[in-house]
Amino acid sequence: MKIKDLKFKKLITAGTIEERVTALAAQIDQDYKKKSPILLPILNGSFMFAADLMKHLILPCRVSFVKISSYAGTASTGQLKTLIGHDESLFNQDVLIIEDIVDTGLTLQKIMADLRSLGTKSVEAVSLLRKMPAREKKIDVKYIGFDLEHEFVVGYGMDYDGLGRNLKDIYKQLEN
Repeated sequence: MKIKDLKFKKLITAGTIEERVTALAAQIDQDYKKKSPILLPILNGSFMFAADLMKHLILPCRVSFVKISSYAGTASTGQLKTLIGHDESLFNQDVLIIEDIVDTGLTLQKIMADLRSLGTKSVEAVSLLRKMPAREKKIDVKYIGFDLEHEFVVGYGMDYDGLGRNLKDIYKQLEN
């Protein structure tokens, strides 16, 4: 398959994704028994994963979609990132961040630290995908769908220049 100038090959099928999302939801239901966490999906990439995960959760929960906004520069420059979009108090709440992919983990670390500083009861993360750099840095992601090496992926909410989010499977970029 081709998106713009890049070629991609299917990496994870929709059926495999569905099985893993169902298993993650069951684990979260077990761990959050007698709790009502606030789910914080990070837009844009996590919207499909978050929707499917929520469909399988039995526990009572609320959701507040958030987006990351950076100041001048890119993530690699170490510029601070800030959450925009959540408008309710997170004080004394159990918060579960929903990510599509954790690459280096620096953004997730910053978000978790910021949320903890607001007096949350707990802050955990669930990510559909986790790449090698995040594993090497031992980034704290409690629930992980699949581990990747360094592949660039699209589909199931993830994009290349805004395209490919609507694909039900996950595809990896082929070497040129």
